Amino acid sequence: MSDAPIAFIDLAAQRARIGAAIDEGLLRVAHHGQYILGPEVKTLEADLAAFCGAKDCITVSNGTVALAMPLMAKGIRPGDAVFCPSFTFAATAEVVAWLGAVPVFVDVLPDTFNMDPASLEQGIAKAKADGLKPKCVISVDLFGQPADYDAIEPIVAKHGLWLMSDAAQSFGGSHLARKVGTIGHVTATSFFPSKPLGCYGDGGAIFTDDAEMAALLRSLRVHGQGTDKYDNVRIGVNGRLDTMQAAVLIEKLKILGDEVVARDAVAKRYSEHLKDTVPVPSILPGFVSAWAQYTVLVPAEARAAIITVMKAEGIPTMVYYPKPLHLQTAYRHFPLAGNGLPVSERLANEVLSLPMHPYLDEATQDRVVDTFRRALKAAA
Repeated sequence: MSDAPIAFIDLAAQRARIGAAIDEGLLRVAHHGQYILGPEVKTLEADLAAFCGAKDCITVSNGTVALAMPLMAKGIRPGDAVFCPSFTFAATAEVVAWLGAVPVFVDVLPDTFNMDPASLEQGIAKAKADGLKPKCVISVDLFGQPADYDAIEPIVAKHGLWLMSDAAQSFGGSHLARKVGTIGHVTATSFFPSKPLGCYGDGGAIFTDDAEMAALLRSLRVHGQGTDKYDNVRIGVNGRLDTMQAAVLIEKLKILGDEVVARDAVAKRYSEHLKDTVPVPSILPGFVSAWAQYTVLVPAEARAAIITVMKAEGIPTMVYYPKPLHLQTAYRHFPLAGNGLPVSERLANEVLSLPMHPYLDEATQDRVVDTFRRALKAAA
């Protein structure tokens, strides 16, 4: 078995498969010279909407802008409360704070790592007690699995809120019969290179079935344009996806379905070989994860040693995320649901992500598993 370093996410293997088609697309853009909102952008938007079944897709410059623009379109402002999990990347809460609104942090479930509906109820009660106006829930599909929307959506409806699905890690997955992109009033995703569908730079997209919302988003994307870019009818942003990235994504989208199936096979094989040693990812019945990450739980006191051993043997690992948002310097003054979000705090000390991509052959999987088991035993 080779001891050469392996890739955490092997974009080179993917490029070996479709690199020629991507290069052709990039060259087409170079030839026609429409580098911003060129024809490939419209093609990509139509392809993305068809892939997931959404009525409208608006591509944007990155995943953070994809989260911010729907909040802008909905008029989120100071005094409004927006509920999001603490165990996630900063962008989810960052966009709320940009607008002067208040992110209210809620806890996650210990098995799926996604939003805890009971904690969401507690967060709504906390916001009301603090004199805030509950407006929106941003539910994150962490590591690729959609959240339990059958439990979250009735809470959203009961309190007269609206739902944005943060699908930065889950595009390509599905919640029972619904594909990611069709859940919530809007869905926001990211095309950062390491995502299940990633471009060669930054990119993102917003999906909605609301035609009025889609029109607002297209205006906001170009500085709040009206009849043209020099007619500014609202405050907007520079949120355009460049045409080169669209050309890359057109080709990558063609193989996304195959890659999700391959990722799922890798994840199932990992779990079969690791379930007797550590808690492995829990996928709800009927759900399909896009497997942005494959994350296990290890004893907190052993994690650093496991990482060290695996690194020495050429196997990278990652910790997503080492500190929940409510403990971060920039966010620790915002309100919390419940009793301090203990699940988020525990998970931050125990999660460990192993290499995950569609091109992990069984020999490499075995190397990851064997090294992990030995590292875990040595750290015990």
